[in-house]
Amino acid sequence: MCGRFSQSMTREDYLTLLSEEAERDIPYDPEPIRRFNVAPGTKVLLLSERDEQLHLDPVFWGYAPGWWDKPPLINARVETAATSRMFKPLWLHGRAIVFADGWFEWKTEGGKKQPYFIHRIDGQPLFMAAIGSTPFERGDEAEGFLIVTTAADKGLVDIHDRQPLVLSPEAAREWMQQDVGGKEAERIVGDGAVSGGHFTWHAVSRAVGNVKNQGSELIDSVNN
Repeated sequence: MCGRFSQSMTREDYLTLLSEEAERDIPYDPEPIRRFNVAPGTKVLLLSERDEQLHLDPVFWGYAPGWWDKPPLINARVETAATSRMFKPLWLHGRAIVFADGWFEWKTEGGKKQPYFIHRIDGQPLFMAAIGSTPFERGDEAEGFLIVTTAADKGLVDIHDRQPLVLSPEAAREWMQQDVGGKEAERIVGDGAVSGGHFTWHAVSRAVGNVKNQGSELIDSVNN
């Protein structure tokens, strides 16, 4: 699953891997985002395409349509998202990307839950597939977005059996294109997912469990 992640670099650090400036309608901002502990129920910078240009909007992380009488969902399984009653409209018309440095997972060890920070070995940003209720620019909290998850690959299964669907920069750009249909989006996922061999992880402080904690030390390695 994906229930917490880090989004701390500058916008340009992420965007430069996806597109030229002419393809974006996003104001330049040199300041790092510095969110080391992004949690559901908050607004998150979400990247999507409108009118053939990329846009960046603060969007609520969580999705609950009007007929849903339970707490908002935060993840959608890639295996069923394209066909399910709840998620199919989002898969067709609300594909987006959440950029990140890495994500957190918890594993029970010695009767206690130990958090781990999972990131790319090469230090490159992650582009996590997302789906949500458009238009993203409206800024309300009625219906937001979900991060798409997939089965954990290779060694990642030692930490958790699910993981966010991370796409290559090229696949991420295709995923957001408005003229891409549902079946083509499935192909993009199949061909462009980043395999588990590109990731590594380390134990981090249990302080990450408190969403009020936001410092850079949350992603530092500790002896568990």
